Amino acid sequence: MNSPITSSPTQSLDLSIQGMSCASCAGRVEKALQNAEGVVNATVNLATEKAHIDFIQGATAASELIHAVEAAGYHASLPAPVPVAQHENNKQQQTDREARAVVIAVILSLPLVVPMVLSIFGVHWMLPGWIQFFLATPVQFWLGARFYRAGWSALKAKTGNMDLLVALGTSAGYGLSVYELIRHTGHAAHYYFEASAVVITLVLLGKWLEGRAKRQTTAAIQALQALRPATARIRCHQQEKEIPIEQVRVNDLIIVKPGERIPVDGVVVEGSSHADESLVTGESLPVTKQVHDKVTGGSINAEGLLVIKTLAVGTETTLARIIRLVEDAQIAKAPIQRLVDKVSAVFVPVVLIIALSTFIGWWWFGGDVQQAIINAVAVLVIACPCALGLATPTAIMAGTGVAAQQGILIKDAEALEVAHRITTVLFDKTGTLTQGKPVLVEHLAVNQDQQSILRIAAAVQAGSEHPLARAVIALAQQQHLIAPASEQSKALPGRGTAAIVEGVQYYLGNTRLMEELSIDLSPLAAQARLLESRGNTISWLARNGNDGKQEDKQLLGLLAFGDQIKPSAAVAIKQLHQRGINTVMITGDNQGSADAVAKALGIQQVFANVLPADKAHAVAELKQRYASVAMVGDGINDAPALAAADVGIAMATGTDVAMHTAGITLMRGDPALVVDAIDISQRTYNKIRQNLFWAFIYNLIGIPLAAMGFLSPIIAGAAMAFSSVSVVMNALLLKRWRPHTRDQSGHTDS
Repeated sequence: MNSPITSSPTQSLDLSIQGMSCASCAGRVEKALQNAEGVVNATVNLATEKAHIDFIQGATAASELIHAVEAAGYHASLPAPVPVAQHENNKQQQTDREARAVVIAVILSLPLVVPMVLSIFGVHWMLPGWIQFFLATPVQFWLGARFYRAGWSALKAKTGNMDLLVALGTSAGYGLSVYELIRHTGHAAHYYFEASAVVITLVLLGKWLEGRAKRQTTAAIQALQALRPATARIRCHQQEKEIPIEQVRVNDLIIVKPGERIPVDGVVVEGSSHADESLVTGESLPVTKQVHDKVTGGSINAEGLLVIKTLAVGTETTLARIIRLVEDAQIAKAPIQRLVDKVSAVFVPVVLIIALSTFIGWWWFGGDVQQAIINAVAVLVIACPCALGLATPTAIMAGTGVAAQQGILIKDAEALEVAHRITTVLFDKTGTLTQGKPVLVEHLAVNQDQQSILRIAAAVQAGSEHPLARAVIALAQQQHLIAPASEQSKALPGRGTAAIVEGVQYYLGNTRLMEELSIDLSPLAAQARLLESRGNTISWLARNGNDGKQEDKQLLGLLAFGDQIKPSAAVAIKQLHQRGINTVMITGDNQGSADAVAKALGIQQVFANVLPADKAHAVAELKQRYASVAMVGDGINDAPALAAADVGIAMATGTDVAMHTAGITLMRGDPALVVDAIDISQRTYNKIRQNLFWAFIYNLIGIPLAAMGFLSPIIAGAAMAFSSVSVVMNALLLKRWRPHTRDQSGHTDS
């Protein structure tokens, strides 16, 4: 039995599942896995034919999970890592086999259909029964063997699936025809060989078209996997040699010539060039790369030779993480899928009851056993739940795939589904709406020279990676100031820094810190207000009194930092407002600086002077007022707020912590991608709803018509095949989507 929720450590496993043909199959495999010992959660995706299992570490093994799947009547295996080229070759071979089966089925079935077509034009002619028998038999038992095998496996597992419905329906039609052939030696009997043969042909055709379309939904993954070079050229002992990419190690020096694909994540140590990162980040323009600049594996080196120091290899590279995120999202199950699962669980048994009732009803009241069988066959054939099982996953695969190609990584299906109904977006300021690279634009002193202020501030900030600290140190270096050594440096989260310099305790931080220290800011208060009104961030420098007396703390000066607003931020805010979405800004900066940025962007509501720990409280407050809140941030201090929001959206230009916490990651630090992420989520959700509508409507209309005798098995088979193909093709329309914010004139599918 499934283990209860526990605090024990868990691990995950993916399995490839073979033999699933409809939503009912996926539901049974999922149930079998969830009932396995130690399994916490299991999700099965019909479109990808994969299962993702979370289980208590040590409580079960892959072999036991595979056995559970096989006991349910299906086959499972661990996904074998194969090269992209080999994977594509295997897929192509499978497609070719399916195509050959369809061609043979058409050749054998066509002579059976011709008499039926001729009868429409008043030509009454029929092949001899024994010829019909020899044409239909290979279609039924050779080309249709897959339905018998899968149906038998379902019966052994005491379940039902689409293959069982097709096998039962076509066998009934074929069996009735054989009975009539034996019973009547002449041509007076009416045979139904064409019905069983054409139904199998149509199902095979539908499966082939469906398979081709499903493979197109994974095109994004295939394109990303193709970005991985097989080899890398390394510099070792002043010599170059080419080695397999798997042998590259961190700190290896990689040589990348013009036009080659960069094989690893790293930092440029020699040379300069431009990199085409469009397939990795969605950035359409080449990005300049110089010494000390980071490069991403999978991007293309343009005109210059680069020597790159490797920072990440294998599964730790940006490209590998992107592929993993997209794969996880495509495997995951959206909350809306729960309705489909409930319907699929009872669908096949209900259809069998309806088919049996149809047979009994027509036989009892009409007295025509042949017509009763044919109508029951039509019910069995049209009731295939394939479309139901494909409606959600194909839309998610297409949506997350095209989003990834545009630099939007959606972690899971739930984030995709929730994102479509966002009503409020809360933006962090620094690094999200602004460049996050502030410069020191002004430094004022109280009763001493400005260079002394800058020199002490640089000493206090020495070793800090904070953007404001880097701005102070950069200006001090430009002015050739030598900062003295500091001791006992201490970060004061959300407020500033404290350190001892030349035996004196100094404090450098925001207004909140100065208020806590009871520092009198009046000497520079007027200048601070003026600088804040211009959108600058103010930091104050203070010190303890003489002889270390804390009660004699005094203000030494202020530092004003400027941070440019990102060019696309105003466009993003405007487009969110046009969609009826509220925008809010949150920052640890002072009110004046925050108000200036908000005014420039058209943001109405601002949270300023907010400590990192309080950002999550601000999100909770907004969630009480608005239906659905998204948080957009890039730093470690944004992680709690990203987790607290209905949807967390992280900039990949920020920290890994933010990316891991968020449901959506933007591969470029572009606020406009927030609009695009909401747009693709809305379009994907619309496709899911459209697909589910058509999948349900086919059965809601088709089954009663078949039961009432208005549909022949051939028409039912065509409708069933078309339903699956139409659902997948509708999902594939998402591949035409392009970001509005980058191509206002481009057409996107609705």
